[in-house]
Amino acid sequence: MTVISRGFHGRRPVDDKLPPGQYETRDFPVLSAGPTPRIDLDTWSFDIKTETGATHSWSWPQLMDLPFEMPMVDLHCVTKWSKFGTHWQGVSLDVLLADVETTADYALVHAYGGYTTNLPLHDLLDGQAWIAYRYDGEALAPQHGGPARLLVPHLYLWKSAKWVHGIDLKVQDEPGFWETAGYNNYGDPWREQRYWGD
Repeated sequence: MTVISRGFHGRRPVDDKLPPGQYETRDFPVLSAGPTPRIDLDTWSFDIKTETGATHSWSWPQLMDLPFEMPMVDLHCVTKWSKFGTHWQGVSLDVLLADVETTADYALVHAYGGYTTNLPLHDLLDGQAWIAYRYDGEALAPQHGGPARLLVPHLYLWKSAKWVHGIDLKVQDEPGFWETAGYNNYGDPWREQRYWGD
């Protein structure tokens, strides 16, 4: 006969929004590899450079003139916190890449302060990624990547580079800052791809 303690009420249901190994937070923790850059909007620019060297550039006013979206997404940090239902405003990478001719399969994202991260190009397309400049109805605060950050919510948050200023399109993959320091090259939270070998 199996004995069940009085405190046992069955297994807790698994939250299908919470990737394995994560916990939910209502805060928005701030994690950065270095000091927070302060970027003047008069000099801010965003450049997409193709594998042939062709460059497409937007100033801050030009970015603001583009059609925007207001995605509500869940965030998952490699440090194991997840935040559900975050509200953003930004320009889809589909818009920015619409007139860019490329045969590249990879992207290397550049940020003010020297940070880089790499992604397969297909992870930036089909409504999966934005250059976000507003969070929760307000201008994006510098500690969260303002004036603009990449937002790729289906990957761990280090792939959503803060303080972005450009993307180089690459024929071959080139690991970025955290990837060369031992983090997983892809970063899928549902597969717990935190570090090399995961």
